Amino acid sequence: MSKINHLKTARSGPLADALFGHLARGCAILTLVLLASILVSLTISAWPAISKYGLAFFANTAWDPVQEEFGGLVMIYGTIATSLIALVIAVPVSFGIAVFLTELSPAWLRRPLGTAIELLAAIPSIVYGMWGLLIFGPVLATYVQEPLQAMLGGVPVLGSLVSGPPVGIGILSAGIILAIMIIPFISAVMRDVFEVTPPLLKESAYGLGATTWEVVSKVVLPFTKAGVVGGIMLGLGRAIGETMAVTFVIGNFNQLDSLSLFQAANSITSALANEFAEAGQGLHQAALMYLGLVLFFITFVILSLSKLLLAQLRKGEGSKS
Repeated sequence: MSKINHLKTARSGPLADALFGHLARGCAILTLVLLASILVSLTISAWPAISKYGLAFFANTAWDPVQEEFGGLVMIYGTIATSLIALVIAVPVSFGIAVFLTELSPAWLRRPLGTAIELLAAIPSIVYGMWGLLIFGPVLATYVQEPLQAMLGGVPVLGSLVSGPPVGIGILSAGIILAIMIIPFISAVMRDVFEVTPPLLKESAYGLGATTWEVVSKVVLPFTKAGVVGGIMLGLGRAIGETMAVTFVIGNFNQLDSLSLFQAANSITSALANEFAEAGQGLHQAALMYLGLVLFFITFVILSLSKLLLAQLRKGEGSKS
């Protein structure tokens, strides 16, 4: 018995705590070093394009490897547009799924339905891309794009958003496919954070006569708003970094003729996937690395904005009370 107590004391002594602290600190420092190394390597590889184009790279729509004239506006626009469309569709749907599973669903349906939704995250992205190109694209063109053009074609502003040939591929198609792909991630996070709300708070609200929507909006959401924002940011990061599904359905067209949601376009990830293997040494490869650096910067900005938003939310906690 004394030997066992001696081993327990040795394991939990100051030396073990110090070793664990140094190991944890080393892992954190290693992560920062890897992040800085990626940033430095991207900057060095992209430097020929940075030195030649500078900030004009963000405003130039030309992408001509033969003439060695490169601009990233088309890819940047495609990346941001498809990600925003995905968020606009996925956030309300994910919120409805999370509310139904935590507040409205019968007990016998909660587990199988939640498992089925989570299984969507296990489908490979290339399968989403093939399904979007071969099945979803024609359906979208026939039953969504053509009716929208017939309905909004003469409207001054909305008509320009639905102009172009309704072929089922383009920015809108890629955004919808991305929305389907990120719904499992956002809804899973929302459901988990909704479930950590103390039952006493919800039962008290129901006891005072509150409706389900009032309980969700005035009790659950204020208690879990940080987790909800984190889930949305997780989905946004997934949408921005997706490659194969977007490559199949966005059209891979390096021109920006209009702001129509139906037109074929390109994204940073699809451009890298399509051209990097064939890009020769020189300005073409440097321009692609410049796009990679831009994608890194976009992700960093989104993460920073989410941190600021979470800080503002935490600062305002308890202000109404």
